[in-house]
Amino acid sequence: MGSGTRATAKWTGQQGMNLMSSTLLTEDTGVPFDQLQAEQIAVFRSAWAESGHEGTPRVSVSRSVIPLVTEDDRRYFGLRALADTRDQVGTLDGGLARFGKSYIGEPDVIAEQLAADAAVQDADTVLITVPNQLGVDYNAQLLENIVKHVAPAAGWR
Repeated sequence: MGSGTRATAKWTGQQGMNLMSSTLLTEDTGVPFDQLQAEQIAVFRSAWAESGHEGTPRVSVSRSVIPLVTEDDRRYFGLRALADTRDQVGTLDGGLARFGKSYIGEPDVIAEQLAADAAVQDADTVLITVPNQLGVDYNAQLLENIVKHVAPAAGWR
């Protein structure tokens, strides 16, 4: 079940479902995105345990990851790295929402940032999002760069 707030994370845990949290949270408490998402994960796991569900719940979080490996990568996303590599807060459906930053840059730098991301460390699975405008071939190469260059440096298997 998707979760955008601590309240929906709690409800998901009470229902005995697994938790999926994306790059958008529909609440903002003033703390960085990864910390707020980690709070939601803790609320979810606590509600799961308090409700007496058996087994271990699974948690996935999504991250936008674009390693700059080729000249095409730098041309397409280099300037975005200057603006999109920080959280953004905005209004969505009349309330504040926090959008997670994009991880754009050199693979070793991205790996360090992901290793410091509280929610990534608390999750069982990290779902990678990539832009879809550049077609299948470009995205296949982008994903290959993540597997070859970011994942090993981040300690992912």
